[in-house]
Amino acid sequence: MILILTDENFEKEIKKADKPVLVDFWSTWCEPCAILSPILERLAEEYKDKITFAKVNLDAASITAQKFGINRIPTVVLFKDGKPVSGFVGVRPEPVIREWLGKMLGELVRGGGKEEIKEIIKEYEEHGRKNKWRLNPNKEVVERLIRGMLEREKRFGKRYCVCRRITGNPEEDEKIVCPCVYAPKEIQEQGRCYCGLFLELY
Repeated sequence: MILILTDENFEKEIKKADKPVLVDFWSTWCEPCAILSPILERLAEEYKDKITFAKVNLDAASITAQKFGINRIPTVVLFKDGKPVSGFVGVRPEPVIREWLGKMLGELVRGGGKEEIKEIIKEYEEHGRKNKWRLNPNKEVVERLIRGMLEREKRFGKRYCVCRRITGNPEEDEKIVCPCVYAPKEIQEQGRCYCGLFLELY
């Protein structure tokens, strides 16, 4: 069963839910929404014991859409304890959404946090070694940048560089997944990437 939400019941239903709530923001005139909808309906049955699936027609929830900055549809947002924790914009293949849901459920169970940041730091250190770069020695800067990227991953589905604007064009936005395609040239010319995560080795 998929929950139908409006401006009148959105906050109440989201806050009282005893499971994470996956909300599909859509509209009748949106063709990509019509493609995504049956995918989410199949997943709703598959994940019914773990996640509550809900739909929000923008025509019935313009205030809610504005509150959460929904300016493109379809937009899917995962809520936990009444707060948005992740999401994505546009249509994605069913296996990709299933993989994302599994990952998010795992993170919600273990709580993410410092251990996750440590793993990402190891990943970036290894990437730096392969490219003869070094990670910024300022630990606070590195952790702040990674937290920002994790927030973007939760909202948009990928670890986009915090110093780059997300356009909504998947092909263009793929270029700004950290480490972004612009980093090598920036490090070569300026000694650091734009956000300062990676620096020249010497």
